[in-house]
Amino acid sequence: MQDRYREIHETFRWKIARDFNIAEACCSRWATDRHRFAMYWEDEDGASSAWTYWDLQQQANRLSNALAALGVGQGDRVAIILPQRPETAIAHIACYQMGAIAMPLSILFGPDALEFRLSDSETSVAIVDPASLSSLMPVRRNLSQLRHVIGVAGARESGVHGWDELLARASRTFTAVHTGASDPAMIIYTSGTTGPPKGALMPHQALLGNLPGFVYSHDLFPVAGDMFWSPADWAWTGGLMDALLPTLYHGYPILGYRGRFDPERAFWLMEKYAVRNTFIFPTALKMMMKQVPRPRDKHALALRSIMSAGESVGETVCAWAKEALGVTINEMFGQTEINYIVGNSHTQWPAKPGSIGRPYPGHRVAVIDDAGNEMSNGETGEIAAWHGEGSEIDPVFFLGYWRNQAATDAKYTGRWCRTGDLAYRDEDGDLWYQGRSDDVFKSAGYRIGPSEIENCLVKHPAVANAAVVPSPDSERGAVVKAYVVLTPGHEPSEGLAEELRQHVRGKLAPYEYPKEIEFIDALPMTTTGKVQRRVLRLREAERKQSPFDN
Repeated sequence: MQDRYREIHETFRWKIARDFNIAEACCSRWATDRHRFAMYWEDEDGASSAWTYWDLQQQANRLSNALAALGVGQGDRVAIILPQRPETAIAHIACYQMGAIAMPLSILFGPDALEFRLSDSETSVAIVDPASLSSLMPVRRNLSQLRHVIGVAGARESGVHGWDELLARASRTFTAVHTGASDPAMIIYTSGTTGPPKGALMPHQALLGNLPGFVYSHDLFPVAGDMFWSPADWAWTGGLMDALLPTLYHGYPILGYRGRFDPERAFWLMEKYAVRNTFIFPTALKMMMKQVPRPRDKHALALRSIMSAGESVGETVCAWAKEALGVTINEMFGQTEINYIVGNSHTQWPAKPGSIGRPYPGHRVAVIDDAGNEMSNGETGEIAAWHGEGSEIDPVFFLGYWRNQAATDAKYTGRWCRTGDLAYRDEDGDLWYQGRSDDVFKSAGYRIGPSEIENCLVKHPAVANAAVVPSPDSERGAVVKAYVVLTPGHEPSEGLAEELRQHVRGKLAPYEYPKEIEFIDALPMTTTGKVQRRVLRLREAERKQSPFDN
């Protein structure tokens, strides 16, 4: 299989046409077949619908005409503040085919978060549902550039256009504009760890850059009968570029579900819709493993492939998936600015449990030091991707941060685009994730990353999830502290805390076991499913009122 990987990687060549548009690639070319199925949709309240590509295209044409009548032109920003809904896909298609820039935003954002992003991007139109409308209205008067708001699913307020009424008056015929492959298509704001959010400006061709990773992480997707679902929010790269758009690009169906993630519900949905391919965050997989350890005893599942990314999955979850689901998880690594660049494809090359894999075809990825030099096998450094030059530019790359050249420049060392994530490469070329560079800390001179300790803790039957951070200490600089979420049926106690300390101490290096353990009901999470260790670090610093130095 080593030779197979080398053959795939060395023979791959990008073939990017000068003109490319996401809407044409993901919808209009399939819409000529009025019966080609595109999407199931279900709401946690029981509503449901089914859509063909032709259905999506007709509605997208109406929306493009409606947006044009509201003054939206090529390059204008349109905020899509919606959950997983058919209207979300329709809005993206409508924006891309008219050359507008789509800006997906989470419905979980509060007024301040929305105001910053809408103001920074100078968005002219926002499409909302009732949840996001309630957050938008308190700050709308502060947004002078926001000329129109369109309400979906009964989102009503004075001065808000109704989606159904607006589209009913618009023509279902629309002539798409021509866009270059490198023209801007969307802005996705990244949360980062310091400073205000930055808007990553993505070109149309970024979708093409995602495709090799998508195909290989789902074991040569598509295969006849494939059906995709992911709980990842379509407002983020994970849901948009790792699920919705790649599935539509291949002309296959996807399931959209509006509702909170619940392990039992997830298995129910996968059974009901015969889901064969899924992208599930590690945090969600851990919940599924702990709450439904033997899913095939209760559900007839058709799963063929699972991709996971965002945090380290760990050997425990990988072993459970293989045993309980009959599927080998393909881990993947990427970020908004350079997504889907590294990962596994167990049918094509060996997938080592716990490894995030190897560079996907078309991408040059290395572990580099602070000066941008490639590091040797076994040495921990920062994961970086090579941008390329001239005709050899990797299409997956973002164009830059929206009106923030300084931040764009800081992202690069030469042609290397830095990720801020640490890893080391083994002799076979597989990368082993060591955490964010700002998550790594020193304790008594030892350099410690949280990932390995967290994965070890999760192996214990009492632990549902865990986050490891430094806690300031006058003698050691910092000690290892673990915040632990317990599985149902287990209660916090000093006895259990000591048991967990010994559990880690017996499996990892002596300096890695958590000297402090705090039981917590839930870990602070980002809307993309990542643990916010920074929040916990700040909590520790404030409690002990002592700064520490990494």
